[in-house]
Amino acid sequence: MLLKEIVVVDDCKEWRRIVCSILQTRPELRIIAEATDGAEAVQNAEELQPDLVLLDIGLPRLNGINAAEQIFEVSPASRILFLSGINDPDVMQVALRSGASGYVCKHNAGTELLPAVLAALDGSPTMSDEVVSSGVFESLFQRDRSAVSEVADPEKTARQAEQSEGIQSRL
Repeated sequence: MLLKEIVVVDDCKEWRRIVCSILQTRPELRIIAEATDGAEAVQNAEELQPDLVLLDIGLPRLNGINAAEQIFEVSPASRILFLSGINDPDVMQVALRSGASGYVCKHNAGTELLPAVLAALDGSPTMSDEVVSSGVFESLFQRDRSAVSEVADPEKTARQAEQSEGIQSRL
């Protein structure tokens, strides 16, 4: 059995315990580190090169989306799965555009976390039912299909960049 190494990142110790207890039900999953903020997550990813980083978004020092960007730089083989209590479709969309393998809403973790982790480790995109029902997934798909037309419309591209910066400042 090939072990999959995971780093769990959340600023709430009790929540990390819950997540770890869910993951430890599978013998092939090994938690190799826990982090309490985004900067520590990046450091752990660089040092340990995990298979998966379970990452909250609302983290101190460095939010999860910015941490994800840095993790991809220092540990390009690592996959990232967001596990967050933020249910804002705009934030979900920015998080998924970062290159993450998926997004699970915390209040659905009891039923969705383990299947999402296994899917992410297999290289499959995975979303909480809430992400799918919010239209974020469909919006991302349509965005990919219309990328050529967006590049041809510089005003639209500039507006989207401004909106994205506004979302980043809310995190």
